[in-house]
Amino acid sequence: MKKTRTKQVLKRYPNLNTILMVEKVLKKYQDIPMKLSELKKNLPKQIMHQTLIMILEYLYESGKILYGPKGIQWIYTTPEHLKKMMKGAIEF
Repeated sequence: MKKTRTKQVLKRYPNLNTILMVEKVLKKYQDIPMKLSELKKNLPKQIMHQTLIMILEYLYESGKILYGPKGIQWIYTTPEHLKKMMKGAIEF
């Protein structure tokens, strides 16, 4: 009798710093749609392709970016009431 091993697909989940890094680059270039290859070039560190795709899926589902034929574009703006609330907040 042969024992068969099932292959487990390991997903690489991004950490918060990586997500924030991608958000920062997309915000910086929010005026123009950016191709995936351009985004990778503009990131300060290299990210695995699967991890970047997972981050982009998260940002799309949360309503922060749009995918289009011309590329990826940042569309999220902070609500005014949150800006006002944070203006008087104390930083630690």
